[in-house]
Amino acid sequence: MDTATIYAIIGYVGSALVLVSFLLASVVKLRVVNSIGSFIFAAYALLIHSYPTMIMNICLVLINLYYLWKLRNSEPNYRLVSLRPADGYVSHFLLEHREDIAKCFPGRNWDENALDRAFLVCHGDEAAGLMLGKETAGALDIALDYSTPTYRDSSEGRYLLEHLPNEGLKLLRYEHAEEGHVGYLKKMGYEQKGGAWERAL
Repeated sequence: MDTATIYAIIGYVGSALVLVSFLLASVVKLRVVNSIGSFIFAAYALLIHSYPTMIMNICLVLINLYYLWKLRNSEPNYRLVSLRPADGYVSHFLLEHREDIAKCFPGRNWDENALDRAFLVCHGDEAAGLMLGKETAGALDIALDYSTPTYRDSSEGRYLLEHLPNEGLKLLRYEHAEEGHVGYLKKMGYEQKGGAWERAL
């Protein structure tokens, strides 16, 4: 493989990552992937001596890093709204996000009549996530803990955990966790006990 081909591959990889980044719903993931792609493309531009292109991509990396730092060090404008599972907006939210919920939690079903707590996390006027469950003496058996793609960076989950004690909850319990959800539960401080994951508040 000659040098020109290697350089071209580097350029294509950088370009592909930049393009893919714009398909990501999460702002954090978008900026991370975009930064990697821009850095690779800057290296490609340096190799082919296209200095204006290199400078532009380095600037893009710096801009992305600045906004990632800003996101990490700023407090999101979240609000917690306590509802009932039978409330109209809960039904609307579940209907609007039914395909993504089914993708994230395949096979998970619940009887809405058996649930008595619903917590909606809002960012401004936008719904960022929803938790549904059944409360027994301060312990919430979770039926659903869902974040919309835009807010799937764990910040919504951390906010929820910080504010649920104000709703009279002392323990969260998640039965039969999906394989793709286990990593998130561990990150949020849940511990496996028997067949369930629990998190003291």
